[in-house]
Amino acid sequence: MSSLNLRSENTSQQPPTEADLKNGFTLKAAPGTDLWSKPPSTVRSNAPTITRAIALSRFQRARVHVSADWSTLYDQGGLVLMMEHKARKWIKTGIEFVSGRPYVSTVAKDNWADWSLAPISDGGGGVTIEMVRQKGALWVYVVEKREGEEIMVPVREITWAFAEEEDVKALAGVYACRPAKEGGELDVVFRDFELEYT
Repeated sequence: MSSLNLRSENTSQQPPTEADLKNGFTLKAAPGTDLWSKPPSTVRSNAPTITRAIALSRFQRARVHVSADWSTLYDQGGLVLMMEHKARKWIKTGIEFVSGRPYVSTVAKDNWADWSLAPISDGGGGVTIEMVRQKGALWVYVVEKREGEEIMVPVREITWAFAEEEDVKALAGVYACRPAKEGGELDVVFRDFELEYT
C-alpha cells in the first residue's frame, strides 16, 4: 500500500503501489457498475474506485492519464472526487464511450447529476485529465502536449464544488465503470497519477 493511504471500494483489487501510480495500474469494472444519479429515482453508486480520504478544504489538484479498449456504450473511467456530504455530492471526469467513440466526459452531481461531453483532440482512446481548485471553483482540464509544451485545455468549471467545504470529508482518486450488463470486465489503465493537497 502506498504512502498516500489509498483504499479500494467496490472491488477486491488492492490499491496500487507508489511505483504503480507513476508507471501504470489497471482497475477492473464488472458489467453493471456505474456512478450516476437521475431524477426521479435513479441512483447508482457501485463503481470500483481507488481513493484517498482527505478534508475537502485541503484538496488542490488531481491528475491522471486514463486509457482502455473502450467498446461498450457508457464504458468510462477517470478521476473522481466524492464529498461525504449529506447530499452525497460527487464529480467524475475522464473518458466515456458514447455513439461509437470515446469522449472526454464530466459529470457533476449536486442534487442530481448533469453530464457534458467534449471530443478528444486526437480521437484516441487515452487522455490526461486534471481537476484543480482555482479561485474557489473546481476546473477540469485536458492536458495536451504540443511541440514539447504542456497545454491545459479547459473543459468544465464546477462552481459549487467547494461552496460548503467546511468539515466535509472527501474521497479523491480514480474510478472505472461498465454500466452495460454485457461485455465482460472493462480494464481501465491509469498512469502518472498525482494527488496534491495541503
